[in-house]
Amino acid sequence: MMNSVKMENSVHIGLQGKGGCGKTFEAVLKSQWIEEIAPGTLDGYDCDQENATYHGYKGLNVKLVNVMNDDRTIDRKKFDAMLLGILNNNGRNAVIDVGANTFSPLISYLMENDFFALLTDAGKKVYIHTIIAGGDNLKDTTAGFVSLASQTNCPIVLWLNENAAWGNTGNFLQTEAFAKHATNIRGVVLLQGRNSDTFGDDIRRMTKARLTLKEVMESTDFNMLERSRLNTVVRDVFNKLNKVEW
Repeated sequence: MMNSVKMENSVHIGLQGKGGCGKTFEAVLKSQWIEEIAPGTLDGYDCDQENATYHGYKGLNVKLVNVMNDDRTIDRKKFDAMLLGILNNNGRNAVIDVGANTFSPLISYLMENDFFALLTDAGKKVYIHTIIAGGDNLKDTTAGFVSLASQTNCPIVLWLNENAAWGNTGNFLQTEAFAKHATNIRGVVLLQGRNSDTFGDDIRRMTKARLTLKEVMESTDFNMLERSRLNTVVRDVFNKLNKVEW
């Protein structure tokens, strides 16, 4: 079936103050989705100086941008250079992965400089992507979501990460925290918890090797069943992204 989603002149920024909750995995998945529906238009930016995982995916067009100084303040010149690059690339789609270590100073900088309005006024479609993770991560990621949603009216794509090792997200969509900010939510993408011995192990191997699905499908390091399971996981996410109100 032909994909009806048209993606151009968009900016997707991943923000979540809690580390280790799957934010970079989310960035990699949506980058692959963009490459599928709008081939050759992806400009990825990895702003996580301490853990540049996103930049490690050589199958994606990702630049490493060190936006923080040693004193943990924003290097305005470097961030401005990234912003100008995004503004000048008409028709392209930017994905920005922000590390948990840079979250607080960066979100303050974005708000102070009206980053989202600037991009929107320039004709860009701007979306914040944030994650709610299950189990012990639920409280902290919920707090991060509330803090973020309270500071901006920018459209939000909410990811629910139910990693089998953590547990579910506790009916988050029925909570007061979600209801209060539901008008900003353009879509919900569930990263479904799956069997950790099969699906989970395959995903870990894929991410450890920094491989895209396309590279996995062409790799002899994954057998037919492993490739099939990974195809199921990634295609499930792509189908959910297709349903977001872009």
